[in-house]
Amino acid sequence: QVQLVESGGGLVQPGGSLRLSCEASLSSFSIYTMGWYSQALGKQRELVASITSGGSTKYVDSVKGRFTISRDNAKKMVYLQMNSLNPEDTAVYYCNAERRPLPEHWGQGTQVTVSS
Repeated sequence: QVQLVESGGGLVQPGGSLRLSCEASLSSFSIYTMGWYSQALGKQRELVASITSGGSTKYVDSVKGRFTISRDNAKKMVYLQMNSLNPEDTAVYYCNAERRPLPEHWGQGTQVTVSS
């Protein structure tokens, strides 16, 4: 059974940093595009950042210059380094693995709260 397990969330003050990690039990991890999505209370889930099998990255405008997505194919891990956090970043962050036409996979999510 495929599992994506996120970790690293928590409470941080504005201006602080967090590093999210996602461990994937995917047999062909390296071929997947990995993404981090956020879902704030009462809002739709949205893509924050993604990284392709070739290492190309994309970011939503609101996090450009503050967040960095990376992956370690040998460890089957994907990371999201989040700097200069602000209260608007408060959300549950989900790890996603996509490789059409293969099934898409989601983690359970990790809560990030930015508050003083």
